[in-house]
Amino acid sequence: MSSIFGLSHNVTLIIWALVSIAFLVTLIAKFKWNPFVTLLISALLLGFLAGMKPADNIKAVTGGLGGTLGTIAIVIGLGTMLGKMMAESGGAERIANTMIRLFGERRVHWAMLIVGFIVGIPVFFEVGVILLIPIVFIVAKKTKMPLLQIGIPVLAGLSTVHGLVPPHPAPMIAIGAYGADIGKTILYSLIVGIPTAILAGPLFGKLIGSKIEVEPKAELVEQFATSDERVLPGFGITLFTILLPVILMLIGSVANIIDPLATSSWTVFCEFIGNEVIALLIAVVFSFYSLGFARGFTKEEVSRFASDCLAPTATIILIIGAGGAFKQVLITSGVGDAIAAIATSAHVNIIFFAWFIAALIRVATGSATIAMTTAAGIIAPILGQTPDANVELVVLATGAGSLILSHVNDAGFWMVKEFFNMSVPQTLKSWTVMETILSVVGLIFILLLSVVV
Repeated sequence: MSSIFGLSHNVTLIIWALVSIAFLVTLIAKFKWNPFVTLLISALLLGFLAGMKPADNIKAVTGGLGGTLGTIAIVIGLGTMLGKMMAESGGAERIANTMIRLFGERRVHWAMLIVGFIVGIPVFFEVGVILLIPIVFIVAKKTKMPLLQIGIPVLAGLSTVHGLVPPHPAPMIAIGAYGADIGKTILYSLIVGIPTAILAGPLFGKLIGSKIEVEPKAELVEQFATSDERVLPGFGITLFTILLPVILMLIGSVANIIDPLATSSWTVFCEFIGNEVIALLIAVVFSFYSLGFARGFTKEEVSRFASDCLAPTATIILIIGAGGAFKQVLITSGVGDAIAAIATSAHVNIIFFAWFIAALIRVATGSATIAMTTAAGIIAPILGQTPDANVELVVLATGAGSLILSHVNDAGFWMVKEFFNMSVPQTLKSWTVMETILSVVGLIFILLLSVVV
């Protein structure tokens, strides 16, 4: 079945890939099938359509799943533990309160962007929203600002980190697939992400907040208002704990730049602690003390926090793994090489192409994670034939594309709608537009940065 209607082999493979992706999108978007099951079925379907032997097809699926989760599963688990410690200790609330005091009530929406950016580093978007929504309500009530003027900057900070900034698991998927340098990616992500988040967050938030007036549900406000009082951890130790993995990764990258051949034991040590797994492990263990034992929690409580937070990540991990299986079939079947050959001959800008592919999959499936994983499988072979490409910027372009146009097929859309008590049209005008600004403006900054790096 590898050739149809006398078309060239490359074109035929691409057609089968499109059929498989259409099948994937239809089952997820229209029939609401479980994404994990759908991705596995779509991967197997593509392998058979492309003419792979059954044994090779199964090997690609299992190998892709296992290979993808080798690092990402650890990153997700450790990052979730770090976020849990921040939540239980009140570290997120401490960061918010300090930022409000530093910026003042008139500029509090700028502080909320920074809060979302910082808190989003170790946790998934959905977890970040749950952590910070009580603070959004409290700040809006204290300052009497429109709810969306406070909320949109927080969402922009969380989304920017989710799509662009390592060690968040989403960009880590593309870093692993493309073989990018994590330190450079962090640096470029900050250069691109900060101005992008400013435009989509405080600036757009102030505009849309004046046009859409919403009030949170009374039961939510009451629930957060009656939460237990607690002594919050210090701002400095909380911030250091959350940023510790990023600091260690940057140290590893700087050591590699200074001594690329790792001729000294000091360089070897720095590269070891700068590995994303080791950096996160160190940060989590440190958080057990700084946000756990030092806050008066017992060892049993800290252990329970670390265990309880892992269950909700199971679905995310499985979906990422299944996306890796689909990616591997794309590569093993030759589809990736076929797309690479056509894209190379057509002289398509690899940065724009990565953004475009991720954006298409995001709009179709509603999942930034699926968009990142699937696009990485399509783009990786093209990078192999594009030696002059800046791999780190391609990572960012893939992440930016995965953020675009969140709508009714995205769980995040409904979460934002319900928490902010908005109608569907109001959510489209606020949240969806914000996500699209992040994606498009992010692409523009990435293209501009590609001119100078």
